[in-house]
Amino acid sequence: MWFSKSREAVLKELAVDPAQGLSEAEVKVRLEKYGPNKLTAKKKKSILQLFLAQLQDWLIYVLFAAVVITVFMGEYIDAIIILAVIILNAVLGVVQEVKAGNAIEALQKIASPKALVRREGVVKEVDSETVVPGDILVLDAGRYIAADLRLLESANLQIEESALTGESVPSPKDATITLKAPNTPLGDRDNAAFMSTLVTAGRGVGVAVGTGMQTEVGKIATIIDTEEDSKTPLEIRLNKLGKSLGKFAIGICVLIFVVALLQGRDLAEMFLISVSLAVASIPEGLAAIVAIVLSIGVTSMSKRNAIIRRLPAVETLGSVNIICSDKTGTLTQNKMTVLRYFNADGEVAVEREKGNSPTNDAALLAKAMVLCSDATYENGEGTGDPTEIALLILGDDLGIDREALCRQNKRIDEFSFDSDRKLMSTLNEENGRYTVYTKGAIDNLLQLTTHVHEKGQVVPISEKHKEQVQEATARMSEQALRTLGVAYKPVDSVIGTDEMEQDLILLGLVGMMDPPRTEVKDSVRKAKEAGINTIMITGDHKITAFAIAHELGIADNLDQAITGQEIDRLSEREFSEKVNDYRIFARVSPEHKVKIVRALKAQGNVVSMTGDGVNDAPSLNAADIGVAMGITGTDVAKNASDMILTDDNFATIVSAIEQGRNIYNNIRKAVLFLLNCNLGEVVAMFITLMIGWEAPLIATQLLWINLLTDSMPAVALGMDPGDPDVMQEKPRNPNESFFTGIAGWRVLGGGLLIGALTIFAFWFGYYEHGYTPFDDVVPVATLENARTLAFMTLVACQLFYALAMRHPTKSIFQLGVFSNRYLIGAIVLGLALQLVVIAVPFMRKAFNLTMLDTAGWLMVLTLGLVPLLVNEWGKIYLRARRKKQSIG
Repeated sequence: MWFSKSREAVLKELAVDPAQGLSEAEVKVRLEKYGPNKLTAKKKKSILQLFLAQLQDWLIYVLFAAVVITVFMGEYIDAIIILAVIILNAVLGVVQEVKAGNAIEALQKIASPKALVRREGVVKEVDSETVVPGDILVLDAGRYIAADLRLLESANLQIEESALTGESVPSPKDATITLKAPNTPLGDRDNAAFMSTLVTAGRGVGVAVGTGMQTEVGKIATIIDTEEDSKTPLEIRLNKLGKSLGKFAIGICVLIFVVALLQGRDLAEMFLISVSLAVASIPEGLAAIVAIVLSIGVTSMSKRNAIIRRLPAVETLGSVNIICSDKTGTLTQNKMTVLRYFNADGEVAVEREKGNSPTNDAALLAKAMVLCSDATYENGEGTGDPTEIALLILGDDLGIDREALCRQNKRIDEFSFDSDRKLMSTLNEENGRYTVYTKGAIDNLLQLTTHVHEKGQVVPISEKHKEQVQEATARMSEQALRTLGVAYKPVDSVIGTDEMEQDLILLGLVGMMDPPRTEVKDSVRKAKEAGINTIMITGDHKITAFAIAHELGIADNLDQAITGQEIDRLSEREFSEKVNDYRIFARVSPEHKVKIVRALKAQGNVVSMTGDGVNDAPSLNAADIGVAMGITGTDVAKNASDMILTDDNFATIVSAIEQGRNIYNNIRKAVLFLLNCNLGEVVAMFITLMIGWEAPLIATQLLWINLLTDSMPAVALGMDPGDPDVMQEKPRNPNESFFTGIAGWRVLGGGLLIGALTIFAFWFGYYEHGYTPFDDVVPVATLENARTLAFMTLVACQLFYALAMRHPTKSIFQLGVFSNRYLIGAIVLGLALQLVVIAVPFMRKAFNLTMLDTAGWLMVLTLGLVPLLVNEWGKIYLRARRKKQSIG
């Protein structure tokens, strides 16, 4: 590890003189050896490959079988319709895949700046791709770092590493130190600098020790590239359903084939009967309906600040039981803020919303902080060190007119901050009088103070004063506040920097932190009530992380926190067994984040990971649902995610989970409804054929029902308004099938009832004409009348039954009969289409139908309402039983 070696050892190992740098000839040799300094990705799939991958699904195989069967039957229009469904489903999938494949490209963009290098004794700007290990890089403020470096020189050097480490403030660097621990976290490697991070202050020189894929960013790219895409629970479930339906269709066909042979039917009739039953058992519109329902749900979610990048990910949200969240910028505001200050008046909380009435001593403290600062802050926008920006905002909060203050106080000289003194001083002139203002680490400041400002008076500092200051510092530190002291002294004339920090007068200290977002606490509580645990994963320190987590209700005690170094001391098995005990993971690297997510998943959890930095990308990729911040998030994080929050609001995640649960419930309604309908068709076909009757429905009629009449109510069920009680339920088990609970019995009961009513209608069609289905010789008109009654009754049963499918226990009146206008519209349109089919002569002829008489229409209407009424009676019983259980 380069950070654990001295500067001299690193330079010797890389064979470079820091004063001269590498020669151009040596650069060429090393470029050949190590390759260009850029991130590489595995070859991307072509559009055709992505398209073919979308077809590798059992439900799609079943649909292809339906295409072949309908072509054999000569029903070319039906075959084209099914093929269109397959293509539509695949195209929707490809569009989402193309959008989701840009994580490495985003990394390449941010990792390709220009670099200042010293070669052959001359400093020059070169393309970062030509930087090689051993190159001497010169760093200055505002420059992105082009490679991983072991620092050789540093002067007040501070580097913004939040996207990589999760630290909310720039990290001060010190080239002189040598770190001994080989597992030192990224955020603590103070003698190193990393590719893609930004120099915010000071200057430095470093030697490149890692380029391209050997950098810390390169390691992240490798993790992203090697992470396997896992199927969502919905994709797995639909695949299983497709397999089951395919096997069921084949089994039914074989059975009917055998029965038909035993009944002595001819081969052509046998084939048609088998095909009809296969068509009846396959819900041709299922794949397209699921895609459409997901797309509708995604559109609705985007209006509520959650952009979904992969359609099936919507459903996974409903199973999430753990939200892993980055701290900085996600749970917190990513803005250092002074929360408390301490002076001779005691400790005071800064109440921003209520306003402050500071004493003269407090106003002087704020004045000193403002004048001893290089930052700017205007109209809500700041530049410079986040700590100094926080001090300027404190001045605003305490009613200081900063513009007038800076105009009246001219800076004459300054003694810049450095990591040894941990102090900064300025010399200011105001109305001919000179004053030194000094801020910095309180322990260092106390050693230089001889007096203290107390109630408008300057008095000698006593041991009691020092104890009070140290107690206040300890209290603030326990609350994870960063402390900063400030002092001043009036002088008679301009003095040098060597005299500035002597005999100072202490004004007090401030405590600051990156505060939690105001709305997060309620969201964490709401998630907990819904059976969802929130976990903090951060690169920040353990105590700081716990203070935020405790305030938000994420963790109760420090035992629920663990650091990256502590994780490394555990075996993979030990960590996996203990992972559910922790609520805070602090001081972690990108590799740790992925390890945590995988361990949580291994324990059966469905994990959502939120983040905004480059360091979050691998874990976003590894999680079941990766959630990136849309405003503060890097392109890398966004492209590795499944969902992007356009308002960077943690509360939106909980809202998205609620929507995800409702969308899944709607998909489930649509799937169960289609299976109900298809089972009704299979029952009607199977029983009539088994007892030797004619088929009550022909293949064309079955396709019409499956592709049109069934599909419209199914889509409408997918657009059902959300259940307001959905977040009172626990997260759904991702392995739970569509038929859990009473759902399977409802499908079976509903299918049998619809099938039985269709058979009865078929029989009634014969009875009206004075025949029975058992008669050997029956007029064509009678058979057409019976099939018309069966066809119309089946459709009426299915359309009205859709109303009952909206909720397993709530009645249509509790939900509101017209609260889903799309469903009412689908039912009306479905009935209208049936009337068109039977009323228009050429359509009637195409479907082998006949016009019904009054008795026939009454029979259709009466039988059509039976499944709905039976289901509503069943709900009354279920509600009564549930109420009895709750009382008991």
